[in-house]
Amino acid sequence: MFKTRAFGLLLIGLLLMGTSASFAQDATGTLSIYANGEDFVRQGFVSKDGWAITFDHVYITLGAIAAYQTDPPYEAVMGDEISVINEANLPDVYTIDLAAGDEDAEPILVAEVAAPEGRYNALTWAMVPVPEGSEISSEISDEVGDIAGYSLFVVGTATKEDTTLTFTIKIEQAYTYICGEYVGDERKGILDADDVADLEMTFHFDHIFGDGDLPLDDGLNEGAPGFAPFAALAADGQIDVDLAALEAALSAADYQMVVDILPTLGHVGEGHCYEAVSGYGQHE
Repeated sequence: MFKTRAFGLLLIGLLLMGTSASFAQDATGTLSIYANGEDFVRQGFVSKDGWAITFDHVYITLGAIAAYQTDPPYEAVMGDEISVINEANLPDVYTIDLAAGDEDAEPILVAEVAAPEGRYNALTWAMVPVPEGSEISSEISDEVGDIAGYSLFVVGTATKEDTTLTFTIKIEQAYTYICGEYVGDERKGILDADDVADLEMTFHFDHIFGDGDLPLDDGLNEGAPGFAPFAALAADGQIDVDLAALEAALSAADYQMVVDILPTLGHVGEGHCYEAVSGYGQHE
């Protein structure tokens, strides 16, 4: 994991206009904030159009992370303001590799922060481009190529029948996620004094490539570009594209699918998020 100081991204602060949070509480604990690319990233999967995809690296850069106690609970699909009772903020920017570890690896611990006790039922963060000339860029770029200017940098391999392609897909766009309570098999975010609780930023990469285990007419697959639009841009068995290259090379319809689906990456488990840059509310 690599981190650098925040570089002025204030989107979250400008967007959240709820009640001022109070930190004047004696009873505190520790919030552990995790990022999870799920088994899709750790183990690989088959896209909706039959490409077997594995990931070597999924570098994602996250900033403006904040956890909230809210009343009433935040309904992410509405894009409403958060009514804040208490909050805990992480002021740094973090670049992590969601594909780190083996196929059974745990979600990645991003950071820990002291926080007032209580139930944290909202979480916000931004995906931000890595600053030019940063320590992050120089350390990682020696291995995978220059990641400066990108909020998401994905390296992997895709195979279909007798064709194998290596790919590097880079996203330069920033995204801001405003999310409600974690939804999953266990409760998260309930913090007692002198104890530890965890929260999770979850990223659903099947939204981009689709899921071959689901019918093609499933709602997830209907919205996913799949891997075929990327495969069509391969040269000498390699794909190396960012959004600008995709806009230049893809059909208008395929490019728009990519643009439309990227804001849907962020979740809290299966819980929904509102993406403030695009105004997109999560429904998957």
